[in-house]
Amino acid sequence: MKTIAIDARESGTTTGRYVDKLIEYLHQLNPSYKFIILTKKKRLEFMQQIAPKFEVVECPYKEFTFAEQIGFLKQIKRLNLSLIHFGMVQQPIFLRGKNVTTMHDLTTVRFRNPDKNWLIFTIKQQVYKWVNRIVAHTSEAIITPTEYVKDDVAKFTHTNSRKITVTYEAADKITDAPEPVEGLSENDQFIMYVGRPTPHKNLERLIEAYVVLKKDNRGLKLVLAGKKDSNYKAIERKVKDQMISDVIFTGFIGEGQLRWLYEHTAVYAFPSLSEGFGLPGLEAMVHGAPVASSNATCLPEVYGDAAEYFDPLDVEAMAASLKKVMTNKAHADKLRDLGRRQAAKYSWRRMAEQTLAVYKDVLGD
Repeated sequence: MKTIAIDARESGTTTGRYVDKLIEYLHQLNPSYKFIILTKKKRLEFMQQIAPKFEVVECPYKEFTFAEQIGFLKQIKRLNLSLIHFGMVQQPIFLRGKNVTTMHDLTTVRFRNPDKNWLIFTIKQQVYKWVNRIVAHTSEAIITPTEYVKDDVAKFTHTNSRKITVTYEAADKITDAPEPVEGLSENDQFIMYVGRPTPHKNLERLIEAYVVLKKDNRGLKLVLAGKKDSNYKAIERKVKDQMISDVIFTGFIGEGQLRWLYEHTAVYAFPSLSEGFGLPGLEAMVHGAPVASSNATCLPEVYGDAAEYFDPLDVEAMAASLKKVMTNKAHADKLRDLGRRQAAKYSWRRMAEQTLAVYKDVLGD
């Protein structure tokens, strides 16, 4: 029996949701291969729960380190694998043997993070560009979450697009009971965003658009949900310095609170400059939130006609789109309906089936 390993070191993170769902649904497909899941110690029990028939092995090597390049390479060789699937670009570059890599996007090579030391980040970014190109050429097959990323990867890495397969991701309904968020009531009208505050997420322009809307709607609030890192704290300081009122930074919130926000928001705003898939907006649609989205990169591909689009670089256009959704009930209701239908088009099981087909093709089965 052929043996396939999946690098699941990202399990438990935002990016790792993809590999968690892949493993869960591959296990349900009961494929005729032996699977080995490589993950961090703290995720061993979780993996054993979602995929009890798969072998789960601890992988102690941190991503993007010299230990990964040496120790992880040795571990892979000892396993005598037929194929290994890397859930993102984070593998030993001198690996020889059949491998598949999922490339979620090229955000890291296109945008810098001001939270990091400029010189160190610049050096790392150049290395990451090189690694992306190496990985694209050494992988037997590449998986991307959208056609947009497929084209972007092919052009950036000078790789034949025929070796790239698109497997769309999906969004799940939160099963936890809705739980109100402190500082908000059901009667409040608010715009919401959930996710990281890195520069390409474009939150500063969203706040500027909110200020425009606030002039004519003094009761309006803006909710920014997500773990407070230094980027969020910097934005919070700017909001305070500019005396912008009614901006709520929730910090990390539980699933029940997130569900409550989705179910009560006047509009879910997604102002991003660049995405590989745009899962948060799709998750908002699952829960019936009307979505106003940037028209950049892959987002129109994923959201179809189920979002109100705007130019993410144009604050006035963003404000106009948000206002249209908040003030036109018929339009908002239409977006809610279209959003649920659009989200229903995507399936984690189908993603796993398509991924398994990639494995079979690489292995010649």
